[in-house]
Amino acid sequence: MHTGPSLLALAFSLLAVTAASPALAQDAAPAAAADVSQSSQAAPKYQTIASADSPDKVLHVDVMLSGDGNLSYQVTRNGQVIVNPSPLGLILANAPKFDRYFALDKAETTSHDDTWEQPWGERRYVRNHYNELRVDVVQKTWDDRKMTVVFRIYDDGLGFRYEFPDQPQLHKLEIMDELTEFAIADPATAWWDVAGEWNREEYLYNKTPLNEVSEAQTPMTIRTDKGLYISFHEAALVDYAAYWLRRVDGQRLKTRLAPSAMGAPVVRDAPFPTPWRTMEITDSAAGLYNSSDLILNLNEPNKLGDVSWVKPYKYVGIWWGMHLNKWTWEAGPRHGATTKNTEDYIDFAAKNGFRGVLVEGWNKGWEDWFGKGWNFSFTESYPDFDLPAISAYGLKKGVHLVGHNETSGNVANYEPQMAAGFAQYEKYGVDSVKTGYVADAGGARVKAADGEIRYTWNDSQEMVRHYLLNVTTAAKYHIAIDTHEPIKDTGLRRTYPNWVSREGQRGMEYNAWGDPQNPPEHEANLVFTRMLSGPMDFTPGILSLQGQGKPIPSTQAKQLALYVVLYSPIQMAADLPENYAKYPKPFQFIKDVPVDWDQSIALNGEPGDFATIVRKDRHSDNWYLGSVTDENERSLDVPLTFLEPGRTYKAQIYRDGPNAGMTGDARFDIVIEEKTVTAGDTLTLRMAPGGGEAIRFVAQKKK
Repeated sequence: MHTGPSLLALAFSLLAVTAASPALAQDAAPAAAADVSQSSQAAPKYQTIASADSPDKVLHVDVMLSGDGNLSYQVTRNGQVIVNPSPLGLILANAPKFDRYFALDKAETTSHDDTWEQPWGERRYVRNHYNELRVDVVQKTWDDRKMTVVFRIYDDGLGFRYEFPDQPQLHKLEIMDELTEFAIADPATAWWDVAGEWNREEYLYNKTPLNEVSEAQTPMTIRTDKGLYISFHEAALVDYAAYWLRRVDGQRLKTRLAPSAMGAPVVRDAPFPTPWRTMEITDSAAGLYNSSDLILNLNEPNKLGDVSWVKPYKYVGIWWGMHLNKWTWEAGPRHGATTKNTEDYIDFAAKNGFRGVLVEGWNKGWEDWFGKGWNFSFTESYPDFDLPAISAYGLKKGVHLVGHNETSGNVANYEPQMAAGFAQYEKYGVDSVKTGYVADAGGARVKAADGEIRYTWNDSQEMVRHYLLNVTTAAKYHIAIDTHEPIKDTGLRRTYPNWVSREGQRGMEYNAWGDPQNPPEHEANLVFTRMLSGPMDFTPGILSLQGQGKPIPSTQAKQLALYVVLYSPIQMAADLPENYAKYPKPFQFIKDVPVDWDQSIALNGEPGDFATIVRKDRHSDNWYLGSVTDENERSLDVPLTFLEPGRTYKAQIYRDGPNAGMTGDARFDIVIEEKTVTAGDTLTLRMAPGGGEAIRFVAQKKK
């Protein structure tokens, strides 16, 4: 049938209406097309081929094709476009790219709503409520190659991924990069740290206009000029390269896959799905933290079965002394990991109710370790460290050794020893291990199929494979893993609950020797960026507020608040035992605060400025509050509506004193007091520059 000029005019009149109304666009699909400006040039004309809403119709996604068959998507929220039409697809090394010439094969929408229980976590129960849109497309020009794009749309965010069926014309995919983009509609401010540089994820956060971002790690958070908050990340990163977020022009962001030592960043045999590309989208910064279950929900359920052997705990350790240059990791006159030193730490842990003692530097190979790691043994102890005797000594007192495997990023040396090491640790009651991969970015070593050593990035596909191999191998021996210098957290703790924590940003050690140290805004940045991905082993609690010749810009009250603000199911009391003996009253909060929670709620906050979080203990009716600020003095009114109505609580308050500050003796000005409160009360938190406040709400017996 021939379409005359009058019908074309009618079609484009319809387009103008549907572009303004996502609901109409959905009803009119697939006939409507939108001419949308992207960056400085007009984008192609798009035809909507499939659409779906979130359960309460807050978010809406359109999947579209251009006249040349380019695939793209658009996101609206409450009728307002937040992500302009953005390309989808991939570039291949062994075949033409998944780019243009797409046609719709079929599309379907389904709904899902269930609640699942975490074995440990920020909250016990997690609701997983979304609508799923599956769009099957075909490239008829290239032998009818097929691909599926899957969107899971929640009211507070979404995830999407590519799925590739096994097809004779494309069984193996060598993926050079993704064409995935995020074209942000409204001007925005970004909080981001640089990707692709030598120090992996361990960079301070930048706050810039979005159009000044270069290449960022995820999670990256933005706030639009209309007050909308968006966090970009990924979920279920398995056997694939991590992605970095590169700004192309204007506010157009494009994924870039971490480079590989083997050729193409990703090589996979079909069928397989990619990781989810995620956006959390909320009206407030606190809302971002409260919606972070999105990352967990996009992962598969627990594959390990009974994980009652995974124990949340607090620990102390032979660690901070090395960062103060009091001890050395390698054997010698100042060796830290000795039998006597470890037994002293076990005594301290037992006396104060800590389950674990971390020991770094116990094993042979530390003499020339940085970025090398060839000499590390993961079964042989230094002569002055008696593993069987120390472990037996600790277990009699209810204290477990926390193992340590520093690899220097030398996976080629570590992997052949992992099983033997874990078997030995299980024999001696070591049920968790902290791993380390200290090597410059691009300096990790892996063994190729031909037996040759290749150098690669910590977030390359081959290293992604290694980190998961480490976790699954450890699980066979009932060992939990805390990864340092890790691949970023993408929610795999749901699938493998023995992956209890990781580093993946600048932790407390930078306050001992960093140049620069972590600034006072750092922790408030972490809450709304790094912490949206999952637990962080930040190692708080330095009550001495002293690094290696460097005073730490923090108050004691802030050090206590960090135990609530920065979540991890394992928390270290990182300071030296003699310093806790010097400050027994604030130390009491560290002894009291739990690490496993029934509920967690972000009450308020802004990236880099302040954050207040409350958590309810999973094993009692008590609540805990932590609040931190940046370099600015701050006063916050906090209604206690999270407490159980009709019940009284004894609020044990640890707050900055009237003369507190982040320099000199003012850092130690702390007031410890008690008040009786109810859910109807409001507390005013007054925090000094670099300060914070910690509160334990002890539930009183009901009358």
